[in-house]
Amino acid sequence: MIITPRVRERKSLNLAGEIRMLQQKRSSSSRNVNVPLGMLKRFIAVTVCSMVVTSLFVVHVHVSPSPTYYHTFNIPTLRDLQSWTRELAPPHLPLAPISAPKLNDSRRDSEYEKLWKPPPNRGFLPCTKPSPNYTSPTESRGYLLVNTNGGLNQMRTGICDMVAIARIINATLVIPALDKNSFWHDTSNFSDIFDEEWFISSLANDVKIIKKLPKKLLKATRTVKQFKSWSGMDYYKNEIAAIWNHYKVIHASKSDSRLANNNLPPDIQKLRCRTCYEALRFSPRIEQMGKMLVERMRSFGRYIALHLRYEKDMLAFSGCTHDLSTEEAEELRIIRENTSYWKRKFIDPIEERSKGFCPLTPKEVGIFLTALGYPSKTPIYIAAGEIYGGESHMKELRSRYPLILSKENLASIEELEPFSKHASQMAALDYIVSVESDVFVHSYPGNMARAVEGHRRYLGRGRTISPDRKTLVRLFDKLAVGSMTEGKKLSDKINDLHRTRLGLLRKRKGPISGTRGLERFRSEETFYANPLPDCLCRTETPPINASHVT
Repeated sequence: MIITPRVRERKSLNLAGEIRMLQQKRSSSSRNVNVPLGMLKRFIAVTVCSMVVTSLFVVHVHVSPSPTYYHTFNIPTLRDLQSWTRELAPPHLPLAPISAPKLNDSRRDSEYEKLWKPPPNRGFLPCTKPSPNYTSPTESRGYLLVNTNGGLNQMRTGICDMVAIARIINATLVIPALDKNSFWHDTSNFSDIFDEEWFISSLANDVKIIKKLPKKLLKATRTVKQFKSWSGMDYYKNEIAAIWNHYKVIHASKSDSRLANNNLPPDIQKLRCRTCYEALRFSPRIEQMGKMLVERMRSFGRYIALHLRYEKDMLAFSGCTHDLSTEEAEELRIIRENTSYWKRKFIDPIEERSKGFCPLTPKEVGIFLTALGYPSKTPIYIAAGEIYGGESHMKELRSRYPLILSKENLASIEELEPFSKHASQMAALDYIVSVESDVFVHSYPGNMARAVEGHRRYLGRGRTISPDRKTLVRLFDKLAVGSMTEGKKLSDKINDLHRTRLGLLRKRKGPISGTRGLERFRSEETFYANPLPDCLCRTETPPINASHVT
């Protein structure tokens, strides 16, 4: 309760009046009563003085209601609560970076060098400008319809391939239809995720793109074709382009990995980069929300974006059950068995893990980051969907790194509501925060991990750490049986193991020696994980068409 001066004055007057009335009543009493009356006066005087002194301390105390939290865990209250400019933002997020112990400059520099310093760009900058011989698209021979497949990043790279294929076969590209039948059953259309108008206009000098097939061709006979995976120029220029002799509409039933990683003309490779890193912007509302999430993460200081691929679909698909209960493992087996387009049904989880084919568990990621030297105060953004098992599998990672955040607790329910029922739109927000992070770490090299890694290389962003899972699980197993303990020895081993796995700029890796056929192409490093040398050049001045940066 706050005691104001006016209240104090009113209480003092009331007490004084009561004292006068008491004196009048006592004046007719005997002389023996004067002693207790004097004691009463002294008692009242002491009481009034005590109230005055107490009020001087109490007057500045203000008790406010507890803030409402949008998450199930408490962010450490090491700073004043933040007052965001956006009205609906969560009130619990701090405004200034968490105060760290004062360090001398040499120690700060040492920590930055060890943990945060980006790998050198060695003079490479984006260079996607077409060659002088590159011409605007000529009159197209027909229309290319595309059905994308997979999650956001699988669809994204597939769209980029289809733009290049449309250029090769001289087709008008109809805005691709997004996959609505994948595991996530997302109903989003192209314009819900990407800036459709920008996509069409920015590629006008490369490929003609339209929103819908002309009405006169809606009932036209078309061929539905699943293009061969990792195909080169000859396949598209000869076998696919020949279809125009019989049909005006070609319908590509799948879009992922339909174009080779290597041995394509430089202008086609540069077109893939222009599409991926410049033309395929997210929609304005997604970019705005993504930027806001980045700013809120930055309020905590330098941060790690962790793509924690410990979601139900990934674990069911891979058959990885390490650290799961018998009931959880059985649930995942049933999902895999009932998903018709997943071809592998019987998987040995122990063998898969020993080969490094399983995503790291949250507990293993915590051990890994600790061994690399990241302190417990490090802010970590979880770029993922719902973690399988929830807090039961996250508690050990959270015990090491309490400041674990995600879009769900960086933004209010009202802010996330337009995106929350669409998995691909939520994944787009994670993508933006991951590309802009100081350090990006993934627990499994899936489509998103590769896409973010390539984008960060293209833009020259900070570290991108790729864990060596095959070696790490051996170390983790030694910890589990007690033949090794956490400490300097483990830290030195893991740091030595990852000195060359920090997203260094290097030439894209070719196929593994001895592999043949599709296996040979599958073993190549994907183009979108590393666009060097095709889209990065050593130059003294930045290219004119530098990539759009969120």
